[in-house]
Amino acid sequence: MTIGFSPDGSRLAFANVRERGIELWIAEVKTAQARAATAPALNAALDTPCEWLDSNTELLCTFVPAGRSAEPAEPAVPAGPNVQEHSGKAAPVATYEDLNKTPHDDDLFDHYATSQVEFVDAITGRRVPVGTPGLVDSFSASPDGRFVLLATLQRPFSRLLPASGYPKHIVILDRAGKTVRQLADLPAAEHVPILGVLTGPRGYRWNRAEPATAVWIEALDEGDPRNQVPFRDRIVALRAPFTGEPAEMMKTEYRFRRIAWTERGVAIVSEYDRPKRRTRTWLIDAPGAEARKLWDRSDEDRYGDPGLPLTVTGTTPSPFGGGGDGLVMQRGDSIFLRGDGASKDGDRPFLDRLDLKTLATERIHRSDEKSYEYVAHVLSDDAKTLLTRYETRTNPPNYLVRDLRAGTARALTAFKDPHPQITTALANREFVTYERKDGVTLSGTIYLPTNYQKSARVPMYVWAYPREFADPGAASQVVGSPNRFTAVSGASHLLMLTQGYAIFDGPTMPIVGTGETANDTYVDQLVASAQAAVDKAVDMGIADRDRIGVGGHSYGAFMTANLLAHSDIFRAGTARSGAYNRTLTPFGFQNERRTFWEVPQVYSKMSPFFYADKINEPILLIHGEIDDNSGTFPIQSERLFMALKGHGATVRYVTLPYEAHGYAARESILHTVAEMLNWLETYVKNGVKAKGKS
Repeated sequence: MTIGFSPDGSRLAFANVRERGIELWIAEVKTAQARAATAPALNAALDTPCEWLDSNTELLCTFVPAGRSAEPAEPAVPAGPNVQEHSGKAAPVATYEDLNKTPHDDDLFDHYATSQVEFVDAITGRRVPVGTPGLVDSFSASPDGRFVLLATLQRPFSRLLPASGYPKHIVILDRAGKTVRQLADLPAAEHVPILGVLTGPRGYRWNRAEPATAVWIEALDEGDPRNQVPFRDRIVALRAPFTGEPAEMMKTEYRFRRIAWTERGVAIVSEYDRPKRRTRTWLIDAPGAEARKLWDRSDEDRYGDPGLPLTVTGTTPSPFGGGGDGLVMQRGDSIFLRGDGASKDGDRPFLDRLDLKTLATERIHRSDEKSYEYVAHVLSDDAKTLLTRYETRTNPPNYLVRDLRAGTARALTAFKDPHPQITTALANREFVTYERKDGVTLSGTIYLPTNYQKSARVPMYVWAYPREFADPGAASQVVGSPNRFTAVSGASHLLMLTQGYAIFDGPTMPIVGTGETANDTYVDQLVASAQAAVDKAVDMGIADRDRIGVGGHSYGAFMTANLLAHSDIFRAGTARSGAYNRTLTPFGFQNERRTFWEVPQVYSKMSPFFYADKINEPILLIHGEIDDNSGTFPIQSERLFMALKGHGATVRYVTLPYEAHGYAARESILHTVAEMLNWLETYVKNGVKAKGKS
């Protein structure tokens, strides 16, 4: 388990999992020597167990408390019934799996999740406890190392939410463990409205540009997006010694999204309006200064995306309200922006310089038309020396040091092709664009099988995943790049290239509608997108229209079942880890935020379970037996199988022991690939008709 480099890059921390527990190891970059810094006592039950301090010589970690007792034994006889009760206040939460259900579950959670926060000297391994053990949800040391911002989970634990939604106690401690400020006692998040937020402090973090200033967000609309108010949120800051009232940094008209600081203390704040799908970004030059608008743009517009600020560690600020990944790199009055560079010809990553005074941008680097080169970091103040990750269709990603002045590039790594046996086939592909019947432009990549003979029509396997849009223009934008190296791993559909199939990979399946209305016409748009993709492949002379299968994972599996229920485009389908009855996710799913009771007709129309009697093509269902993903309970596949079986469909239902939403075990991956191949061979390539229904 990687913890990360120290801020100055001199040391690397990682967790080494032993049979007796988890050790903290420190590697010295200069000597390439690593050593165990602690006994096997780290506690990673809830999150990454350590973070570096800005001093580069200390870490803050969570440990198993000394003298922890044995695991609580499960009662031989229940003490009584397990009871849940509600007082009447609305609690519209999504459907989650693996929740605590009994008092014994609560005791087990307490036992394994309780941690002791401690400072650790990276050189000597000396440990200094901070405060007392608790259910540590999050922890962070102030930049000057004098304080700890700590959030602990509290009982009673929710039966509707995972641990992230439990009640929280949030405090600031000094190094001796004394509470110097209590920020909040937050209730369980059960009553947060759909698309809403907690009413107390949230998004609490340190301002990384100051020694010890805590920052958090407070809702001004009671956390409810339905309330009409001039401002949704406000950002406040409180400096050490944390007495008095926090100072307001700014109010946001839209919902707060993210904040980051440059090395010189300029705050970069983004807010987001979901109904309009718009994002606005502001600059606050100094504490107390008025915010200046930097951007106001459609959040769905990939072509117009200006990129995200590059931090001193080479990362970008976390996108949806998280604590960020460090200070934004600032050189003089400028910061650097890194983006995908989406265009009608595909992604061409770029690096720009943004002048914080004039707000003008200057293009420093852009990937050429025949490769995919992503700027990993800026290595010189003038941005003339860059660390980039370079790849082409046939060359796997490797890191280069690019000197823009000299026009040279020096290779740092030499990672080899992981699968030369199929790389030629993976490179033999075409990035295509085409139109849906309603005028929306679609795109995707068609891979040709190994040993493909030109002008031959071959069986095709379509693998896709629908996405929602409010703007048809944004839905029409090209996604992806024709120049990337395709790496195959896990139970990949691309392995079918070796068996004579063309693969239509990721044909866009946009579901478009203003506001929250996209799914009102989900089925019609889905079928139209699939028909357009198949027509394109047939018109190109590649696909045999009578031998085309469709497949997908998760929401792609849901898509697959719907396409078989509502069209006759495909000969057969494979659906992995899907959800098929949307009434079992009644408080929203994917990007649908209306409840079942608001739009029951949408939930029923989108549920292929309701149309099991219409699925007359063979369908393979695969599901992990301990799927932990919200909404995709294994019962979804089980019940669809029973419904299809009851109506005489051709269906096979495979469950994978000990597998979650994705499949990890070698045996599971190999078996999944074999199942997919056998299904396609029988019902697509060889054209065997399904028994029973027709």
